[in-house]
Amino acid sequence: MKGAFTMAPGSSIVTVVPESDCGDDGLSEALGGIRLDVDSTSKPWSTSLASVALSSLAGLNDLLECPVCTNSMRPPILQCPNGHTICSSCKHRVENHCPTCRQELGNIRCLVLEKVAEQLQLPCKYQSMGCTEIHPYKNKLKHEELCRVRPYNCPYAGSECLITGDVPFLVSHLINDHKVDLHEGCTFNHRYVKPNPYKVENATWMLTVFKCFGQHFCLHFEAFLLGMAPVYMAFLRFMGEESEAQCFGYSLEVGWGRRKLTWQGTPRSIRDSHRKVQDSSDRLIIHWNMALFFSGGSRQEHKLRVTGRIWREQGQ
Repeated sequence: MKGAFTMAPGSSIVTVVPESDCGDDGLSEALGGIRLDVDSTSKPWSTSLASVALSSLAGLNDLLECPVCTNSMRPPILQCPNGHTICSSCKHRVENHCPTCRQELGNIRCLVLEKVAEQLQLPCKYQSMGCTEIHPYKNKLKHEELCRVRPYNCPYAGSECLITGDVPFLVSHLINDHKVDLHEGCTFNHRYVKPNPYKVENATWMLTVFKCFGQHFCLHFEAFLLGMAPVYMAFLRFMGEESEAQCFGYSLEVGWGRRKLTWQGTPRSIRDSHRKVQDSSDRLIIHWNMALFFSGGSRQEHKLRVTGRIWREQGQ
């Protein structure tokens, strides 16, 4: 039959679009009456593909998911001679061979799948986490990169932790897996003792989680080498969005006797990486000689007491 095409096992054709309707103008109009039931475990598309059917948005997301990086594919979408699809950025990762059937990929594009993608309105992939936004396919990835409900990265800087999740999950993860202490209250007294002040591992990390105003905050207190000189650094991060972090302020104070060094600022969101905060200078810095002074002049060990408080800004 003219316009007929083959589909993967598990797929069922509901509406067939004749070849004459598959030009750039006709495809947009034809898509309105098409529905496709697809077995998401296979994604072959015939080079003679002339119509697409959509049974559900979930199934459609499966079709557009790259089998290598699992991200949504954007044009140019490549296919092997057997019709299996892959995003162009992953071609070099599989050494130009189809990850499904191992055929050589070449530069064959799946034009129909690209055209279908251009017509789609899809929900954010974080829909299950509460996002209700729907975007054109070409804008979907950009939205997901900035989606307010997207998972947070683990804020523990002492290891290359790849865990992600929402705030309650990460709080539990920090306590159970990283053995981080959790304190309730808006004031804190952090004591740091360094037995050998002349030897600073690059780097020594300490993290404490505080719960106040119904929110969670991470206090970072760290020792590291800046060039050849040991440096102590402290800053606070908010476990939430930057816009919410602006509702709070905090102060840090280190001192000995009647002499004190005070830092006051706005907590940074954990959306900002630890490295970004460290490089921004938006934190309390205590150089080695000052740490020695605040330890009472003792050259045997550094005894630093960092006190602080968190408050809600007026009008928030």
